[in-house]
Amino acid sequence: MNTMFRSLTSYNYRLWFIGALVSGAGMWMQSTAQSWVVLTELTENDASAVGITMALQFSPQLLLVPVTGWVADRFDRRKLLLVTQILLALLAATVGLMLLSGTMTLHWMFALAAALGVLTAFDNPARQTFVSDLVAHHNMSNAVALNAASFNMARLVGPALAGIMIVAVGTGWVFLINAGTFVMMIVLLLLIRVRELNPRTPIGRATGLADGFRYVAGRSDLLIVFLLVLVVGGFAMNFPIVASTMALEFGQGADGFGLLNTFLAVGSLIGALMTAGRPQARIRVVMWGSALYGVAAGVSAFMPSYWLYAVTLVFTGFAVVTILATANGVVQTTSAPELRGRVLALYMAVSMGGTALGAPIIGSIAAHAGPRAAILVGAGAALLVFLIAVIWLFATGRVTRRDGQRFRLSLDDGPRSIETFAVISGEEIAARALREFPADVPTSRPRAHIPVAPSGVSSPRERASTSAED
Repeated sequence: MNTMFRSLTSYNYRLWFIGALVSGAGMWMQSTAQSWVVLTELTENDASAVGITMALQFSPQLLLVPVTGWVADRFDRRKLLLVTQILLALLAATVGLMLLSGTMTLHWMFALAAALGVLTAFDNPARQTFVSDLVAHHNMSNAVALNAASFNMARLVGPALAGIMIVAVGTGWVFLINAGTFVMMIVLLLLIRVRELNPRTPIGRATGLADGFRYVAGRSDLLIVFLLVLVVGGFAMNFPIVASTMALEFGQGADGFGLLNTFLAVGSLIGALMTAGRPQARIRVVMWGSALYGVAAGVSAFMPSYWLYAVTLVFTGFAVVTILATANGVVQTTSAPELRGRVLALYMAVSMGGTALGAPIIGSIAAHAGPRAAILVGAGAALLVFLIAVIWLFATGRVTRRDGQRFRLSLDDGPRSIETFAVISGEEIAARALREFPADVPTSRPRAHIPVAPSGVSSPRERASTSAED
């Protein structure tokens, strides 16, 4: 199969991909309907209320991060996902029935958005790390990018369908259909061949909730990725606020708002597929994606017509997904396996928590100064964080001059052994560093400290050799 789609050769991953595509379409339909309900049915075009709703929905990602990542590392992820999918289906059905019965109020919507945020806070780390259970390590970056592709294929059709359905039958049915998509995901999770899942890595000594924080704090490469994602989460992921208000500014209704999401999804899908085609996730791609977003969003703020604004969203969507899919790949492929759930929980907290922090700000700016001003604030922030990342590259010595070539530079944006592993758990992590990055680890450490592999298990040297061949 083509390199871009190599992860789909796995039976389990194919099931997961289909389920993610269907449930993703339902979630995008629900997200579009939720923003439109708050903006036009529960308030009189109040963008601030939309911002508050989004803040309540994404805040639990930030507040619950110590627990959600630990749960994803500690418990069976497939069973955890079955629980979250069932509860998400029941919540969507509840919102739909309340809308159809006319009992929904703004305060009830706030409460239900917060409940959705709590469930999603547990669902996302398990969902992201479950990918590592489905495919081999050398396909992980590709699987993460294809995950983003399915997410954005869903985004391509979900908002447009939501806009049509809102006009045709009302918002309540959109939520009920989303509840049905969760049922399909539950069925596919039950069909997964458990015996073919990758064995879980023992968590060893890194069992505490704070180990994930210490691990990330010791890696400057992850910190810069998190900073880039924080800005994207805080400004770019608040698209429903600016898009809905821009649609109203251009005299469009719910169908016009849904179509804007589709244009954004076209660029997002292209970005995800291009990321899937890359052999490795690199920080430099995240950085350039941030710069592209700043430029594309800045241009979109000056578009004089609906269709010109819609076209610029293709480039905005491309930039955003390039950032997020690549950043997710960097986190998944370079994190210690026994800490991956907690690190991904931190990543999701930064991404979604940034949205929670930025939503009230963007909503307030859009309400008082107009959506164009809100877009420009996000564009400026993206360009600023790009410059910070460039400074980090030079300050950490990752940009060097090539030998004998005055104007040719070399860039090292990969993880470094000491900052990757030295923070966690002493001899156990030092031994891993020696296996995975033998050239970078000081040779003065006594060999007696390196654990000896039990019978039937490959030695550290053999694993290092196998890793090099891969």
